[in-house]
Amino acid sequence: MAAPAPCPITSYFCLTGWQCQYGFMMRLDHVSYAVGPDGMDATVERISDALGVARVRGGIHPRFGTRNAIIPLAKRHYLEIVEVLDHPSADKAPFGQAVRNRSQVGGGWMGWCVTVDDLTPYEERLGRKAVPGNRKFPDGNELTWQQIGIKGLIADPQVPYLLRWDNASEDLHPSLAYAPEAALTKLAIAGSRSRVADWLACSEADPFEDVEVEWVAPAGTPGIMSVTFQTPRGEVTI
Repeated sequence: MAAPAPCPITSYFCLTGWQCQYGFMMRLDHVSYAVGPDGMDATVERISDALGVARVRGGIHPRFGTRNAIIPLAKRHYLEIVEVLDHPSADKAPFGQAVRNRSQVGGGWMGWCVTVDDLTPYEERLGRKAVPGNRKFPDGNELTWQQIGIKGLIADPQVPYLLRWDNASEDLHPSLAYAPEAALTKLAIAGSRSRVADWLACSEADPFEDVEVEWVAPAGTPGIMSVTFQTPRGEVTI
C-alpha cells in the first residue's frame, strides 16, 4: 500500500491520514456505538469493562438531541457511545434519527467518521450544507464542529460521515480527554471497499494507514460488524 502524500504541518488531521482526490488530507476520527435497550450507563459499563479502560462522561449535543460518553484512544481516535434523548431536536436532526434507528433495533455499531480539512467539495457533491454541532464543558469551554453525510449513513450504513473540527476546538478533541489506554486496530465492515472509496473521493487503493480494515460481503444490512482494540486486557473485539 502506498504511503499517503505529504501534508502541511499546519494540519493536525494529517496524523496517519490519507489524501483524497480534492487534494487535502482526511483521517479516521472515531467510531460510534448506539446504546441498546439497557440504556447509557449499562452500555458504557459493559464496553469500558470489556476494554479495561475508563470512560469520560461527554455531554449533550443540543442541536442533535443526543448525548454521549467518550473513550479516548491512541492516534487521535476515540470511541463514542451515544444515546438519543426525548427531545424535539432528535426528530429533526439526521444524527438523532440515526442514533434512534440503531437503538430501536437493539443498539450496536452505528457508524464511523472521518475528519477532513475542507467540507466544501462534499457539500457541493451532496447538494447540501454541512450542519454545525457543539458540546459544552462544565468549565465553559465549547467543542464545535461541522458535519455532513449522516443522511448517507442512514441510507447506506457502510459509508462514514464527514466532520471538520473548528480551529478553536483542536485542543478539546475527545481523544485528549485523558492519556489513551487502548488503540483501535481493526474495523470489520460489511460492504464494498470501492463504494466507500467513491463516497470519500479516494483512489481504489485502501486508504487506511493506521487501522486494518476487513471488507466482508454483506449478508444483510451493510455497516460496521465489529471493531478490534488493543487494550490493557489484550486484543478485544466488540
